[in-house]
Amino acid sequence: MTGGAEPLALAPAMAENLARWLDSERATRDRSPHTIRAYQGDLLAFLGFLGGYHGTPALPATLGGLTQSDMRAFAADERRRGLSARSLARRLSAARSFIRWMADRHGFDASRALASRGPKYTRSLPRPLAPGQAQDVLDIAAGTHPEAWIAARDAAVLTLLWGSGLRISEALGLNGADWPLREALTIRGKGGRERQVPVLPIARQAVADYLRLCPWPLEAGAALFRGARGGRLSPTLIAGAMRQARQVLGLPPTATPHALRHSFATHLLAAGGDLRTIQELLGHASLSTTQVYTGVDDARLLAVYRAAHPRA
Repeated sequence: MTGGAEPLALAPAMAENLARWLDSERATRDRSPHTIRAYQGDLLAFLGFLGGYHGTPALPATLGGLTQSDMRAFAADERRRGLSARSLARRLSAARSFIRWMADRHGFDASRALASRGPKYTRSLPRPLAPGQAQDVLDIAAGTHPEAWIAARDAAVLTLLWGSGLRISEALGLNGADWPLREALTIRGKGGRERQVPVLPIARQAVADYLRLCPWPLEAGAALFRGARGGRLSPTLIAGAMRQARQVLGLPPTATPHALRHSFATHLLAAGGDLRTIQELLGHASLSTTQVYTGVDDARLLAVYRAAHPRA
């Protein structure tokens, strides 16, 4: 074995197993295309490393012989290449899931490899906007584009992100059949999980204003939010509208469309919302994912305290 060796190409048998595992993740766990691509990259890196480390392309039997030392060697090599602790933790998690699946399929004991643990890392806090900043973003978006219907469209999408806590993919996935928006909207999010999200009157009005100006007809099976040529709106265009707004307002690069979803959560928490309800509204599978917003609230309180008591 030689640590740090260049990765080797996958053996056909392993490539076939990897493809089947990805198909299984896609079908049985309803993984998003983005997640599948990430898993594929993680496993290609892992299996390629094993090939270089052992000097021969990885086979199912190779996985059956893996030890904690092998997993630690992979982790060390990835860190040497500059992978962050957070990304490495995800990569090792994907590797363990694949090893577990292979062990069930090929009948080997994977306990030694599965006993390894990922690196600890500090989860970065979300960067929400203050309520006034979020409102300013909406006002800027509504008046920036020279085409009135496009400006109204951008403002409507951003209003849904902030007012309903939608992911941008969820907002842009809405169809004409979803109109008129009711007080609660059924959203199918990550992992196929359905949830009910509130639709505030201001969001409903913003969408109505956009539809009144939109040159494309409202069709049940077509996208609710249209691009200039009538197709489904691209997330990059909304990111561009947000970028223009933050430049005008002098906001940091962290003021992205997704920051409006963070803002939805933190503003609810600041208003007294409980974590379990916020978890359901955001569509998080785990409460621990939602709990990160308590750190934002604590950090904000500490900043206020230090501003009021500079000697603290």
